[in-house]
Amino acid sequence: MKIPACRLADLPRGEAFRLDIDPPVSVFHTDDGEFFAIDDTCTHQDASLADGWLEGCEVECPLHASKFDLRTGAVDAPPAKRPVRTHEVVVEDGVIHVRLSTDAPDLPPCVASRLAGGSA
Repeated sequence: MKIPACRLADLPRGEAFRLDIDPPVSVFHTDDGEFFAIDDTCTHQDASLADGWLEGCEVECPLHASKFDLRTGAVDAPPAKRPVRTHEVVVEDGVIHVRLSTDAPDLPPCVASRLAGGSA
């Protein structure tokens, strides 16, 4: 499924845009001009990666400094141990779209429980 995220002009290099869907997804625009989309929630604990620090093709979680590779979702620095899900980014007619992955998200237990209708 492809969904519009934001206008290209509204996402400067070095910034992120968070899509408030369940689970949230963030689009990152690197300083090199590339676009990447990953699940927004750190797999270690409930923290927004869009609020983290972007350096090259890596984002650092603002809560405990886990780092994730935007290209693959792989963990580059603990305490996170599981990767984040990646999504395809498509830019058409000045609009950034995200084609959502069909893979299951890898969410921290507190978030997975909340989305499943349980209590965290």
